[in-house]
Amino acid sequence: MKKYLALFLTMVMGASVLAGCGGSDSAKTFTVGFDAEYPPYGYRTESGDYAGFDLDLAAEVCERNGWELVKQPIDWDAKDMELNSGAIDCIWNGFTMTGREDEYTFSKPYVDNSIVYIVRADSDIQTEADLAGKHVITQAGSSALSALQDESKADVVNSFASLDEIADYNTAFMNLEAGTNDAIAVDIGVAQYQLTTKADKFRMLEEPLSTEQYAIGFKKGNEELRDQVQATLDEMAEDGTLAEIAAKYKDYNLDQMLCLGK
Repeated sequence: MKKYLALFLTMVMGASVLAGCGGSDSAKTFTVGFDAEYPPYGYRTESGDYAGFDLDLAAEVCERNGWELVKQPIDWDAKDMELNSGAIDCIWNGFTMTGREDEYTFSKPYVDNSIVYIVRADSDIQTEADLAGKHVITQAGSSALSALQDESKADVVNSFASLDEIADYNTAFMNLEAGTNDAIAVDIGVAQYQLTTKADKFRMLEEPLSTEQYAIGFKKGNEELRDQVQATLDEMAEDGTLAEIAAKYKDYNLDQMLCLGK
């Protein structure tokens, strides 16, 4: 009887070990929160899939760590709630760290970004000063809105007829094209995407509104996950994979905007 009991316990222990090998690490999910209407960083394709530069980077990070990538579109204005509740592991979608350094645990910056103004191609607006009396629009909760709310821009914004906030930039460009608004304050990568697809509709003002840097935002204090992701990104920058992925988006100048490893 003791012999059979010992055999049974051995089998149970062996099964437990096997279950453990197939569990934790190999089954780990990495949930990326992103704005699904923020091309070329994250967006929904015509086929219904989610794609974009940042999602490509996240996919490579997951591949190298043996994680399963979960692409989680979020309401950008609710990004903090999603992150702090644990619904997502990070915010990775053209996320500006400049001015937010103390609010999140950030990766190293990997993209140098500018905030620019976009107007209709036939508009007589040439400079920021020409926006006096005009209707300007930007995304709620965006870095462009933060830039416009900076004290240094108070006189500029006060000269606008209105500064409107909207949930996503796709709608903002639709409003601009329809004439509902006169200008959009937007990240240059998003602007380049629209200019590439609708060069006859829109034009970028020469002088940027502000400059900033993108990084991956983790919940404050989550340095362990940040460090693991950062180590993989550093490896990707070193072996050229980061540049290779950016080269897929050279029409939007992302290959020229990389700053990690330089």
